[in-house]
Amino acid sequence: MRTLYQVDSFTTTPFTGNPAGVILDAEGMTEGDMLAVARELNNSETAFVLPADGADHDVRVRFFTPTTEVPTCGHATVGAHFARAVEYGLPSAELVQKTGSGLRQRVEIHRDGDRVRIGMRQGAAMFGPELDGTQVDRLLRALGVAAGDLADVGPVQVVSTGHSKVLVELRARAVVDGLRPDPAALTALSREVGSNGFFVFTRDTAEAGPELLTWARMFAPAIGIAEDPVTGNGHGPLGAYLVHHGIVPAPDGTLAFTGRQGVAMGRPGEVAVRVEAQPDGTLLVSIQGDAVTAFRTRLDA
Repeated sequence: MRTLYQVDSFTTTPFTGNPAGVILDAEGMTEGDMLAVARELNNSETAFVLPADGADHDVRVRFFTPTTEVPTCGHATVGAHFARAVEYGLPSAELVQKTGSGLRQRVEIHRDGDRVRIGMRQGAAMFGPELDGTQVDRLLRALGVAAGDLADVGPVQVVSTGHSKVLVELRARAVVDGLRPDPAALTALSREVGSNGFFVFTRDTAEAGPELLTWARMFAPAIGIAEDPVTGNGHGPLGAYLVHHGIVPAPDGTLAFTGRQGVAMGRPGEVAVRVEAQPDGTLLVSIQGDAVTAFRTRLDA
């Protein structure tokens, strides 16, 4: 039997935020076993925790959607290390996780009494192609919005800090909340642009509170995720995008902000993002979030 957690990430309220399955003792499981569990739990991602296989990291974690393995996942990283901290009574600490793709990422456990927050350093920001006019038109039609709904500040672009997203800014929060995307059209466009996720955001957050900079939704039907509630690997690229294009001021090369996501799904959550520009122009991105246990059980299969 194995220990199974379901953790709601980027929230302190159960059944909000982004749910992630976590198998804490996945040693001996095959890739098929992991995929079967991820499919059964039917979360956007499930994390499988494995022992380190080298001296350059402390723990390995593999991430699966219900249909495929993905290289990394923000909310499932938060969920995995929150579950480890709770299960083993871990103190505040810094460690390195190695993912299924070989990517090594710094993870921080922040414990304050019973409250546990998890932070992670994502990969260096990589800026991919900007969508051309025809592709942008197709994307807007797939999202069900008009050309006038698109903000004209930055390009629609593929950006990655480990798992790429297409970033698209819309003008109004009401439009973002009202999106009714066409999954087939988004899947076709994913294959064309080489990115499976569409992270749609707005900076129209004044009525939501001064502490928020962005309001977002994320769709990835190409990998079996119709909509992801709160996306760590969307907010990281978003922070890098905002700094790279000078859309938001970054005094001394640093931008820190909070993004909200999941409201339209009834699963609101918040991600704290920090971007630090290095002297060589590299953008280092970190995210941080709360988490809460939805349930803990034993997996018999």
